[in-house]
Amino acid sequence: MKFNTALLHGDFAGDDKTGATLTPIYQSSAFAHSSAEDLEKIFHNQAPGFSYTRISNPTIDAFEKRMTKLEGGIASIACASGMAALFNAFCNILCAGDEIVTSASLYGGSIDLFRDLEAFGITTHYVANNDLEAFQAATNEHTRLYFAETIGNPRLDVTDIQALSELAHKNNVPLIMDNTVATAYLVRPLEFGADIVVNSTSKYINGNSNGISGVITDGGKFKWDAERYPGMKNFKKFGPFAYIAKLRNGLFRNTGACLSPQNAFYNSIGMETLGLRMERICKNAMELATFLSDTYPDFTVNYPGLASSKWHDIAVKQCGDEFGGIITVRTGSKEKAFAIINALQLPLNISNIGDTKTLVIHPESTLNVHSTEEEKAAAGVFDDLIRISVGIEDIEDLIEDFKQAVDKSANNI
Repeated sequence: MKFNTALLHGDFAGDDKTGATLTPIYQSSAFAHSSAEDLEKIFHNQAPGFSYTRISNPTIDAFEKRMTKLEGGIASIACASGMAALFNAFCNILCAGDEIVTSASLYGGSIDLFRDLEAFGITTHYVANNDLEAFQAATNEHTRLYFAETIGNPRLDVTDIQALSELAHKNNVPLIMDNTVATAYLVRPLEFGADIVVNSTSKYINGNSNGISGVITDGGKFKWDAERYPGMKNFKKFGPFAYIAKLRNGLFRNTGACLSPQNAFYNSIGMETLGLRMERICKNAMELATFLSDTYPDFTVNYPGLASSKWHDIAVKQCGDEFGGIITVRTGSKEKAFAIINALQLPLNISNIGDTKTLVIHPESTLNVHSTEEEKAAAGVFDDLIRISVGIEDIEDLIEDFKQAVDKSANNI
């Protein structure tokens, strides 16, 4: 099946009992069973089934299977948010004294999370993305994972996943990729050698800003060394499912960061049009980025699809001829950035991406408010920067709105 067909029909059959085309919302906290023996088998992982929604639920299970198919993995676990997914993905294999090596160009919330992990004795080393020598130099006997974003948010640097995964495996550590900005529509990190993929499905997967969620998808190929990852010892018997088995039977279950059935249902609806929306979003983003770059030479327009992007060649290699829906623009001053945002009529000033509607934000004063100046610079965040998450509106209307907003801001400063 090709992309859009697989979204609708791959590993998915609706509800056999009723004929519903989508698995219904099983808004139940727990599930009854006919015998004590049956429930015992479920709790001992000896039989499939549902016992408690904090652990698993039919609506959530259906969504997880669709995400697994989407990313090309072997299994997925859906969490209450993208940040919950990152925390679970990392801490499923980390202990006090372990270290992480990560690209420095990250979403501000991820940087905040790494700072929180310091209290648990987990150290993070930040290096320039795609600088393999720096990744290697930061790696030592305590390193337990590499991390990067497929397309950095908001720096828009594109990770060379194959090169980074080869280095990770040379050092016997897994590569975890955040694929939120690109989505599997543009690139499947597992196919380029990544081991685990995390998506904040609140964004493009959902598509309507009506549900918070995050999903971890495991490729099932990393060979877990029980000495380096002692927590995996009792789960080696699950073979390629060891990582997911440990997570579902441990941290994920015990921290209670489960997705709600309602939001799983919203996501299942949203992801059916992911391909159509991304096609339109990428087209609009390319046209808007070109317009802004050509029309306003005083602005610095950053978009992987532009030949001027430092990461254009890597983007072409991994993504083909579509480059995502995020554009950043450096306007020259914070006052100018605020004036343009305030003058726009169509885009919403919102701290989200991936909506059907175009969204804008000033990251330096919002998303990265807790970051140091050094962390902001590494992430490509400056006080004159506007991040644009392009939607599916008619491009003529978007271009006209940005034109009037820039003109209006020039008159007001």
